[in-house]
Formats: sequence, structure tokens, C-alpha cells
Amino acid sequence: MHAESILRKPLVTGGKTVHDVSEDICKRVEDAPPMSWLLAIAVSLGVFTIGAYAVWRTLWDGIGMWGLNKTVGWAWDITNFVWWVGIGHAGTLISAILLLFRQRWRMSINRAAEAMTIFAVICAAMFPVLHMGRPWLGFYWALPLPNTFGSLWVNFNSPLLWDVFAISTYFSVSLVFWYIGLIPDFATIRDRATNKVSKAIYGALSFGWDGAAKTWSRYETVALVLAGLATPLVLSVHTIVSFDFATSVIPGWHTTIFPPYFVAGAIFSGFAMVLTLLLITRKVYKLEDYITIQHIELMNIVIIITGSIVGVAYITELFIAWYSGVEAEQYAFLNRVSGPYWWAYWSMMTCNVISPQLFWVKKIRTNLTATFIITIIVNIGMWFERFVIIVTSLHRDYLPSSWAMFYPSWADVGVYLFTFGLFFTAYLLFSKFFPVINMAEVKSIIKSTGEKIKA
Repeated sequence: MHAESILRKPLVTGGKTVHDVSEDICKRVEDAPPMSWLLAIAVSLGVFTIGAYAVWRTLWDGIGMWGLNKTVGWAWDITNFVWWVGIGHAGTLISAILLLFRQRWRMSINRAAEAMTIFAVICAAMFPVLHMGRPWLGFYWALPLPNTFGSLWVNFNSPLLWDVFAISTYFSVSLVFWYIGLIPDFATIRDRATNKVSKAIYGALSFGWDGAAKTWSRYETVALVLAGLATPLVLSVHTIVSFDFATSVIPGWHTTIFPPYFVAGAIFSGFAMVLTLLLITRKVYKLEDYITIQHIELMNIVIIITGSIVGVAYITELFIAWYSGVEAEQYAFLNRVSGPYWWAYWSMMTCNVISPQLFWVKKIRTNLTATFIITIIVNIGMWFERFVIIVTSLHRDYLPSSWAMFYPSWADVGVYLFTFGLFFTAYLLFSKFFPVINMAEVKSIIKSTGEKIKA
């Protein structure tokens, strides 16, 4: 048989040249912001300001402002913490793991995904800091320093301390990885700048990048080294977050399936959030030639896979609880399914297990409106998942006399709004003043995209 030629789907459409890439991406940075951007930043700053009041009241009056009680000592705060950490997973996965596997489709989306990771991890870090009650004394409690109040040292056996190290390491590596990738693009904007202020700012940000062959060689080596460091971090960070629950003896938490299940869930929610942001960015900045239907379809395939893994994990949890013969474990899951919080459980199952399966249909998988709606539904479902795991496992313990319901206070909602305001304000500023697509990498695939391959 003769080998047939198959045309590979193009990753950059519109017949773009290297000059066109620089022009299209830099223009978004150089031009005055569009009205839609100004409106979005105004709304985002408004939400941030309202939330900042709730944060101030929490710090002033203490976490008694939250809806916690003696039975439910963890609730809205830890739910939001795990949710934000999960959203931060897709950026490093797209950048690091797909770079190591030489997947070229990552090149148009990795910059925005990495930025999302940085901002999501900052939002996640807000909750443990606020939960300290007096965060200005946090160095005594979170770092291994001699304690001036007595012989109290950090408990390295505590999963909460593992969180501190995991998240700070993850944040540091992700930040360096993101910034290193920005340097060649900052140099391009520096060279195009017409006013002295822009030239000075982007000149400082580009660290004297000269574009020499040796510079590029070092850049690529550093990118590979950082990708190698970041890959195990993708798996370890949410594994360690899952240990907050799995290493306890509370029914519904004490389970070995949590580490892989949390990692799959994090990638699932992270990809959904990346898609939500990219669909808006693509439309507002007219980047349809760079973020194509092909990119969206491939990301939706990842959502199908991770959503299916999460669905299997839910069913496995129910089966193991039944199979264990442990009454407390069986009751914990029965309570999730049919107890007072049944609506949260079934919202989780509908959003996370059923909705992603719609992407098996190619028309839905390549439809922008359907993708946008389903990605939002997925992130609502992933929030409910964390709420179900935390609250329904705590609110009914071994003593019926101590059973209690959790109701979020205005301060709980306000702090959550604060993180949304912080996240979207940071992302909007990034999308205006930084190149939202990796120009250097996209230029490298223009000639090869849409090429013929032998089958």
C-alpha cells in the first residue's frame, strides 16, 4: 500500500506571518484598552472592594464572623481553598507536562493558563492565612522558627504544614516558569515601544534579552529544567492537599483514593477555568486565529477524560463504603446522598459526571457557547464536590446530640467574593499589559502548522 498524506489541522489560522504574530499580540498591549475591558475591570474592582470589607471585618473581629460552629470547624473557607488550588493546576500541566511531551497545541494557550495558575494560588493562599486569625503572627506558626512564647515548635507531622511547603514551592516554580517564558516577548514589546516610559519598563522586564543563539539555547534549557521540576509538583501539590483529609480518621475522609482523585479533579476544574477565560479573551482581543476550535476541542477531550476519572472515583467511594462493612463509613455516604445536604451531592454528580459526557458529541465539543456553559457548570460542580466532602463529613458525627448544620455568614460569602475580585482584576491587568499569547513559541510553529503528514 502507498502511504497517504493527511493534512494536519492548523494550530494557527489566517495565513499569519512572523510579523503578523508580533503585530496582533503587541497591539493589544500598545493600544488603549477597549470599553469592554474598562467595564470588566470596574466590575472586578467593585467585587474586590466589597470583599475587602469582609476580609477587614474577619481580621478585626476574628473568624467568629464566619458561619463555623463546634461541630463544623471547617467549611466554606477550606472548600474555597481546595477549589482555588485545583483551578491552579491546569496552567502548570499545560506548560510543563505538554512541553515535555512536545505537544505544540499548548503554545497558544500556555501563557494565559500559567497566569491563571499564579493568580489562583494567591487566592487559595488567602484562606489559610485568614484562618490563622492573627496572620501577622503567622511566621511563628507556619515556619520552623524558635517560638518566643515558649517551647512550641512547628508540628511537621501536620498535613496543614505540608500544605504550606507544597503551595509555596508550587507557587515559586510556577512564577519562575511563567516569567522566564515572558522574557523574549517583553524584549519584542521593548523594541517596538515608542515612548520612553514603556521602553524603560519593558526593557527592565526583559533583563537585557538580545535574541542571540546562545541566549535562546540557554532559555530552552532552563524551560526544560523547570518543566521537569514542575511536573512532579502538579501531582504532589493536590496529593498533599488531599492528605489534609485522608490522614484523618473521620468517616468520609479516611480513604486512600483521595490523592489520585483530587489530582484528576484539580486538572478537571483547572482546564474548565482555562477554557472559560480563553473563550472570553479570544473574543475580546480578536485572537480567533491563534486560539482555534482545534485548541478548544483538544482541551474538551482532556475534560472528558478527567471528568470520567472523577466519576469513577465517586462510584468507587460509594462501593468501598458499602463493601467495608463499617457502619460509620456507610452512614457518612448515605448522609451525603440522602441527608440534609442531598442537594449539594446531586448538584455535584450532575455537574461533574453528567455534563462533561456531552463533549463526546463532536458538535458540542466544537461549539463555543456550549463549551463556555459546560465549563462554568463543571467549576460549580467542583466547588460542590469540596463542600460535600468537607461539610457533610463533619456536620453529623458519632454523637447525634452534637449534630449541627452549617450556614455561611455574610463574611464567608464576602471573603469568597474578595478572591474572585482579586483573581479577575489580576487576570485583566495581565491580559492588557502583558502579551497574552506566547509570541516566541507561536512563531516557531507557523510554517509547520497545517503540514501534511504520512499515514
